[in-house]
Amino acid sequence: MWTYLAIAIGGTLGCWARYAMTDIVQALFGRAFPTATLCINVLGSFLMGFLFIATLDRVSISPAVRAGILTGGLGGFTTFSTFSMETLLLAEQGETLKAVVYVTLSIALGLTAVFGGAYLARSY
Repeated sequence: MWTYLAIAIGGTLGCWARYAMTDIVQALFGRAFPTATLCINVLGSFLMGFLFIATLDRVSISPAVRAGILTGGLGGFTTFSTFSMETLLLAEQGETLKAVVYVTLSIALGLTAVFGGAYLARSY
């Protein structure tokens, strides 16, 4: 129960942070290129790598709080961070081929799905 509550709180904060960062970055750089999303994905990936290891090796926090930060907070901020962390874990476990396949399929299928969904929505 506490883990779900921590994830919900973290998710809310992560979503607010994403919205605020999008506003700030778009005000600074405009909307001609998805700079805001790029910045969010890179920052989220960095934070996921840093906090995943820090809360595993260096800082002792409860599993519920850890899930609230990593799954809720960073998941609400960007799911790209989870994708990046999973790729890192596969690579560190010596599963290089699986990591490459995961990256390739995620990008190819993700782009295919977004284009397909947009096409379907526009055709309907």
